[in-house]
Parts: sequence; structure tokens; C-alpha cells
Amino acid sequence: MSLRIVVTVKYVPDATGDRHFADDLTVDRDDVDGLLSELDEYAVEQALQIAENADDAEVTVLTIGPEDAKDALRKALSMGAHKAIHVEDDDLHGTDAIGTSLVLAKAIEKAGYDLVVSGMASTDGTMGVVPALVAERLGVPQVTLLSEVSVEDGVVKGRRDGDAASEQLEASLPAVVSVTDQSGEARYPSFKGIMAAKKKPVESWDLSDLDIEAEEVGLDGAYTKVETATERPARTAGTIVKDEGEGGKQLAEFLAGQKFI
Repeated sequence: MSLRIVVTVKYVPDATGDRHFADDLTVDRDDVDGLLSELDEYAVEQALQIAENADDAEVTVLTIGPEDAKDALRKALSMGAHKAIHVEDDDLHGTDAIGTSLVLAKAIEKAGYDLVVSGMASTDGTMGVVPALVAERLGVPQVTLLSEVSVEDGVVKGRRDGDAASEQLEASLPAVVSVTDQSGEARYPSFKGIMAAKKKPVESWDLSDLDIEAEEVGLDGAYTKVETATERPARTAGTIVKDEGEGGKQLAEFLAGQKFI
């Protein structure tokens, strides 16, 4: 029987772009370019390695987002994933981590799975809690923040590195894992992979396909929301210290005045 791997990925605003809030205090995604979250590339890579070491495996990438989120799926498909699922619905706008975990869990169940692989966090929200929330909703074990992961004989195994020690963890499938940016560099899509991705299937689902009511997600269903936001002030001119024999002293006084030392 084929090992069914689902990788959850996110289409995020480019962190190098000039990001802003929209009028409803959600991120204005129309004002900045988006891309596949870098931390999710590690999840795709580890899923592909697991699949390559299995006798028979299929990797499905899953995302929630607007039409442009298909770009994130295409990147994962060009890396080598076999197929993709895109959950898109206008009522998802403003969904928080709790709502996101509901949609992901429903979609994962509908797709069918043995192993779910996620990145350690998204590069926009950086909460890192969604894999655990998804595992709870699915009622399966979670093995998170792994820097090394493998699957053998129906068991997923991995290493979690802490500040003082490393843990060897394992769980019976089905299970949810998340991997860190120390798990191994993600492969770069080849030209052949990019061309092949154009022919790979991408299914599109909405809330009705997942039996989710609009009030369960979106801003109205969110457990958390932004009440106020202030634009980051423009960068001011820096302080120039001219070294005429006492540059070191002036620098030390500046650092002390800013409480850096």
C-alpha cells in the first residue's frame, strides 16, 4: 500500500518587501509579492526524501489561500511533489491559527494520509502551533521540531535538538511531524521539474467541500484579532562619529547612552 504523505505549505508575503496592514488590520497581500514560505521548503524536502526511500509513496502538497497561492504549490510540485490541493474561499479571509488548523485537518482527512509534514513555523505569523493543532484535530500523535526524520515499518522517527540535549522520538503512523531549518537544504527545482509541474494535478476545494461553515473561520470566527496597529516610523539618519583621536570614547558613550553596554 502506498505511503500517503501530505505536506502543508503556506503562501506568505515576501519578507524583503514593504508590508502593510489593510483597513481591517489583516496583512495587505495585494501590496506585496508572495512566495512559498522558506521554512515550508524544508518540509517539502523531507517529505520527498521519505518518499524516495519508500517502496511506494505519494507526496501531496496542501495550501490555504487566495488564487496566487497556487504559486506556492507550483514551487513544491517543481521540487518533486506529485499533486497538490488548494483550499480557496473568500470566507477564509482573516482566519487565525485555530481556524487554519480546522481547515487543514478537514482537507487532510478528505485527501487521505499516513503522514503529515509541516515546517516549524510560517515566516509571516511565526507562531509554530499549527502542526500540533492539526494533530489534535486528527487525533494522531505529533512529533514536532525535528532536525532529522525517517519512516520505517509504519513508524516515523526523528531527532529533536534542544539547547542542552537531543531527543530521539518516534510515533506510529498515522502521525503529524514538523521539521526545522536544520533538517537539510531544500533542493532547487530543475528545468525538467518546472516543466513537469505544469502538468501535475491541482485540486481546488472550498469550505463547502470540507463541510465547514463560514462562521467557523475568517475574521468573525477568529479567536484572536489585531485591535490596533501603527506604521513603523521611517528610518532616521544615523549618528556619524568622526575619529579625531577620541572616536573610541565617543562610540562607547553612544552605546552606553543607548543602553547597549
